[in-house]
Amino acid sequence: MLRASRGPRVPGKGNLLVKRILLFVLTNIAVLVVLSVVAHLLGVDRILDQNGLNLGALLGFAAVFGMGGSLISLLLSKWMAKRATGAQVITDPRTPAEVWLVETVRSHAQAAGVAMPEVAIYPAPEPNAFATGARRDAALVAVSSGLLQSMDKREVESVLAHEMTHVANGDMVTLALIQGVVNTFVLFLSRVAGYVIDRAVFRGDDDRGPGPAFFLVSLVCQILFGILASIVVMWFSRQREFRADAGSARIAGRDGMIAALETLKRAAEGPAQLPQNLHAFGIRGGGSRMLRLFASHPPLDERIARLRAMA
Repeated sequence: MLRASRGPRVPGKGNLLVKRILLFVLTNIAVLVVLSVVAHLLGVDRILDQNGLNLGALLGFAAVFGMGGSLISLLLSKWMAKRATGAQVITDPRTPAEVWLVETVRSHAQAAGVAMPEVAIYPAPEPNAFATGARRDAALVAVSSGLLQSMDKREVESVLAHEMTHVANGDMVTLALIQGVVNTFVLFLSRVAGYVIDRAVFRGDDDRGPGPAFFLVSLVCQILFGILASIVVMWFSRQREFRADAGSARIAGRDGMIAALETLKRAAEGPAQLPQNLHAFGIRGGGSRMLRLFASHPPLDERIARLRAMA
């Protein structure tokens, strides 16, 4: 596979991403420590131990599986995205359109201070694009065939600048870390709730281990807590879209990004065709109009208004 040359780096951005990762990892560890200390002071750990639940082991379990699952998903994100969308990476541009697309991404990568990502096109009639990857210097930027057909070059340039801003900001990594933190909370709290309800309601003074109610209650609580946790994750996803729009305005011009969003707005009557696990990474997204709290992207009108309000 041919590798594109790396553009000039912006000093300090790599260190910023490392600091961001360390901050979220340390935050997750700190949350676990605080929960453990509070539970010990309140005597919760002793009550749970008596009922067959070791609090320390549960915290470790929640951290390993909560963060681990999210990080594994991040590491496999490019591979899964290519196969889910049928994206074809442009290794040797064969048409003037492919040459222009690759060179535009190269220019934006240099402006954003990141390495040249893989560039791909995937077959879909709707205009959309996404960026993904475990590292900002080894990302994938893909656009739909529908986007290339429905937008002019200025609008496509703005969309690509939007996606490259996601890459430069390390948004894929940050979103995965936030998901890992909330996963840890969901796993931990659902199992604590399962033990407490199983003991208090169903088993009384029975000193045997957890009964069937524990597994049922834990499952129900995991679903409910997971729904609540998704509100936090989707809020962050919406905020990063505003930042990416602003980054596109700085790199490719505000008017071009506004025009691109207007085109997306005209195409918004049809459903987004990206797979569910890639909705948050697309420029258009697939959030429900009825449930704003669970939308991965802000309304297009709101994004356009933010851009128009920029100095």
